[in-house]
Amino acid sequence: MRALIVEDEIPASEELNYLIQEHSHIEVVDCLEDGLDVLKFLQEQEVDVIFLDINIPSLDGMMLAHHIGKFASKPYIVFTTAYKEHAAEAFELEAFDYILKPYDEKRIAAMLNKLETAFKRDHEQVERERGSDDGQAHHTAQANDEWSVSGMQARGSNDQTERRINLLRNDNIIVTDTADIYYAEAQEKVTKVYTKNGEFTMPVSISDFHGRLPQETFFRCHRSYVVNLSQIREIVPWFNNTYLLRLRDLEAEVPVSRGKVKEFRQLMRI
Repeated sequence: MRALIVEDEIPASEELNYLIQEHSHIEVVDCLEDGLDVLKFLQEQEVDVIFLDINIPSLDGMMLAHHIGKFASKPYIVFTTAYKEHAAEAFELEAFDYILKPYDEKRIAAMLNKLETAFKRDHEQVERERGSDDGQAHHTAQANDEWSVSGMQARGSNDQTERRINLLRNDNIIVTDTADIYYAEAQEKVTKVYTKNGEFTMPVSISDFHGRLPQETFFRCHRSYVVNLSQIREIVPWFNNTYLLRLRDLEAEVPVSRGKVKEFRQLMRI
């Protein structure tokens, strides 16, 4: 795994380089200080991850990340900064993580372990996709069309377990399997997300958040709710021929609005 450090403070760059060498097998191929120099570098070389400071010359880290996000093959981005207030924007850019200075060695070590695990998983998935033939694709298409009413197994579940989404908690970006999300609820201008690992408050609308989820599995059951169909354990009839959904491991109940009942019945084969 190849890495690029973008940092205009030499002590911080050297410390991060040392921690990467101590706690991972990642190869740091270069350390740059200027945003424009980074763009020139990336035109000639590819890296798997960029450790990116925000306050750098010529082109700040956020703007640089916007440019990198348009690449056909995008490296992971880990922001390294002294500023907490950019965490929400980092989430919008789908950064892998957001590390605050001064560096905490345990926090860095945990992030590097998570990063190498994600890289290995993504690399293996790409290799599987390259090696798949038409017969396998046909088999997958058949499997995706098979729904189990009793088990409520959603189409595309094999792909869905590989998908991840960035969730924001305090100043940290938590990379989460979408399969671990139970449901999301709109609350004014933010979206509350309920997962196996607790609750998250996302600074986006529920429509925006739903758009980032696997559409085969996550259903907009109400204007204020999105539910993971594979997490439903009980469908309870409610007034006006609607339903309340009870989810695994949670006491909360998620409503299905009257306008969504027909589509929900079709999806669940009721």
